[in-house]
Amino acid sequence: MSASWRPSIPGRVVEWHRTIDTTMRAAAELAFLGAAAGTIVGADEQTAGQGRMGRTWYSPPESGLYFTVILRPELDVRQLPLVTLALGCAVHDAILLLAGLYADLRWPNDVLLSEKKVCGVLTRYEHEAVLAGIGLNLNHESFPPELAGQATSLKLETGRTFAREEWLRFLARSIDTQVNILTRAGADSVLSAFTVRSTYTERRRVIVDEQTRGTTAGLSPDGFLRLRTDSGDLVTIHAGGVRPLD
Repeated sequence: MSASWRPSIPGRVVEWHRTIDTTMRAAAELAFLGAAAGTIVGADEQTAGQGRMGRTWYSPPESGLYFTVILRPELDVRQLPLVTLALGCAVHDAILLLAGLYADLRWPNDVLLSEKKVCGVLTRYEHEAVLAGIGLNLNHESFPPELAGQATSLKLETGRTFAREEWLRFLARSIDTQVNILTRAGADSVLSAFTVRSTYTERRRVIVDEQTRGTTAGLSPDGFLRLRTDSGDLVTIHAGGVRPLD
């Protein structure tokens, strides 16, 4: 369904919906049809917003910023985890510059304020394109009981209401900047950028998937999390939910 609010960004195709199941699906369809890099699919509301590992993303009408950008960087599909890290850096920088808050990045795709999730990042490689999904809790005033202890919004953190179009424009530029850094300067640049924006990548006591306990020991060259387990082993975490123990 078409939206009454139609954001416009010069030089980009922006397809906006009032309600959609998920912007990721619609962006994949456009990528299949050859949509140009930078194309954005967004919505006022998602009825089946996609989170990581099959979870849903709470997407109430006109409260958040829900969109997917089609990217076509000159990168190998094996570098997709690095793109996820680059997107986290892009969101972190937008929050700092537009809201004046220092967000924390929790590997691989959570952006946190006050140890609660304010944004999630989802990346997929389909039809020779990277689909970069962003779900940002912008003006949410409350959350369902099952999420209230885990999620927050920029409005809850600041008491201010934010303009979605300003954030969309800024995030689109910030995403381009971080992905271009990865493309031109290589993995080390993004690994370093993520590390300095995150309290989770080094010397943080965590538990992974409610099973493996240990202390984080940096990022691997391909963007995965290293963990020194309580048994003394150094392991690489390729997927899973990381939560603090301290």
